[in-house]
Formats: sequence, structure tokens, C-alpha cells
Amino acid sequence: MGTTAIFGAGVMGETLLSGLLRSGRAAADLIITERNAERAAQLAEKYDVRVLPNTEAADLADTLVLVVKPQDMEGLLAEIRDHVRDGNTVVSLAAGITTEFLESHLPEGSSVVRVMPNTPALVDQGMAGVSPGRHCTEDHLLEAEALLSSCGKVVRLEEKHLDAVTAISGSGPAYIFYVVEAMIEAGVVLGLPRATATELVVQTLYGAATMLKETHEHPTVLREQVSSPGGTTVAALRQLDDHKVRAAFVNAMEAAAARSKQLASGHA
Repeated sequence: MGTTAIFGAGVMGETLLSGLLRSGRAAADLIITERNAERAAQLAEKYDVRVLPNTEAADLADTLVLVVKPQDMEGLLAEIRDHVRDGNTVVSLAAGITTEFLESHLPEGSSVVRVMPNTPALVDQGMAGVSPGRHCTEDHLLEAEALLSSCGKVVRLEEKHLDAVTAISGSGPAYIFYVVEAMIEAGVVLGLPRATATELVVQTLYGAATMLKETHEHPTVLREQVSSPGGTTVAALRQLDDHKVRAAFVNAMEAAAARSKQLASGHA
């Protein structure tokens, strides 16, 4: 895979770096760039990897992973443009930055891959969507998929679907945390200590997710197994249906996808 440089060592940049190291990549093959000198020194000591300026990192890298904020992307591309060579793979994890935008700011024919990751990558349970640019070869796409596989699962799809991926898995952890907050609050309202309510909800979430993953049953089947006729669960679900919670979730994700598309339109 050669040398991989990660440009921007924020939360996601560090997550990817640590995932690569855990998956067996040699520290000698990894480079990071970080504007904050104090943080750069901490990361160099913690992971024993090289921390270099952007242009030097680009010169040495076979794979360039861009993990800067979307508003900083144009400046980074201008800085490294003349240091990107034929055969390099450029992987962007910045939300709303299209492959067309990346290609227009890099040398003609550059191989570009756009990625939408999510925060469970922090615990090696990420879900990333990857989409190739116009000049991306199969080998380069496989390389990008291998990078993201170091901290979770990867699905390959056309770039037109990335707004939906952003709405479902990119923003998805926040929806789950939102539901967990509500369930914990309900436990407290019903008289449980907050710590107990939290333990009950978190383990229930973990157990339900594990059932979905390991049984391969449709969620409707699993839900019906819990829902005895005339019982407590159907009484609760009736309230959720009366309040149109299912429709609200669909509407929320449509809004997230629309916002993602709007953000991307500024970087076409």
C-alpha cells in the first residue's frame, strides 16, 4: 500500500491513524499533518509516526487522505496540488466536498475517492460509504476501502447516493443517542435512578443491535417477538404510532439528505 499521509489530525484523522496501526500498518509507512504544533508533538509521541508539513507529506505519500474541515479543503488542495503525482490516490473524508470539486483542484487525471464516515469508527465499528471519482481505478478504490476497513465496515456506491448515506449512517449515531436520551429520561420519570436507567437502556440498545446483526431477522419480526397481544410493548408502540414517530424519523432523514445536498452544491 506504500506510504499513507493523513492531512488533518482531528478526531477522525486520529481515529483513522490508530485504526491503521491496530490493523497492522507499520508506523514508518504513516505520516500525519497537523497545524497545531502542540497537538502534532503529542501525536508524534503517542503513535511514533512522522508529523510533516503538508507539502512534504504530499511529496512522500502514495495515498493522501484529506480529513480537514470542508471550509479548509480548497486551501489545502491549493497547497498540495503541485505535489500530487500520477498514481497517487487522494481520499477525502470531508462532508459535502464532491469528487468533481477535488478533481478540479488537482492535476488532470488524479484518482480521487470520496468517503462519508461516521463516529463509531472511534471504536472500530464505523460505517463508511465510498464513491470513486471519474479517474479512479479499481485498485485505487480497493486501497481506499482497505483504509476505511481498519476501523469498521465499508460500502461502495455511486456518489449520487452519498447524501442519503450522510443522512442515514453519517448523522445516524446522533439519532440513536437522541432516542437513548429519551429512554433514560423516561426511566427517571418512572422513578429509576439515572445511573440505573442509563445501564438498562445502553445494554438494551447493545443487545437489540446484536440481535439484528447476528440473527439476520427482519426488524419487524424481532419487534413482533417482543409484542405480546394486549401487552405492555404494544401499548407503548401504539403511542409512538399515534405521535407519528416513524414518519418523523423519515422526515428527519429527508431533511438531513437535503441539507447534505445543499452543502455539496457549494463544492461542485
